[in-house]
Amino acid sequence: MFDIGFAEILLIGVVALIVLGPEKLPTAVRAVGLWMGRAKRAVSSIQSEISEELRLDEMRRTASIQKEELDKELNEMKQPFNQAFADDSPIAKAASSPVTEQSDDVAAVTNSVAKPEKPANE
Repeated sequence: MFDIGFAEILLIGVVALIVLGPEKLPTAVRAVGLWMGRAKRAVSSIQSEISEELRLDEMRRTASIQKEELDKELNEMKQPFNQAFADDSPIAKAASSPVTEQSDDVAAVTNSVAKPEKPANE
């Protein structure tokens, strides 16, 4: 965090011992340690929140890109079907016209199922 070497720390300790005295020095060192711990935790918390926001932002961008790609692929897949069922295509005309003709086989089966024959021995 700070670029402080051993010599600087030793000099600060000697000055603190002279200024505070041997009775108050342990209490002061403990208080400084607590404040340093709180500051480190606050900085760590802020860093983790920023990294989480960056990760979420990256995920949103990736999801939007993937959604655009999937929409494009879906539209490419729909295109043959849209062309096949266009108003002037033969498939659309066949699908829209009603079926009016029945073959003889289908008509015979339909009539025999619809009207059962009466038994001859009644």
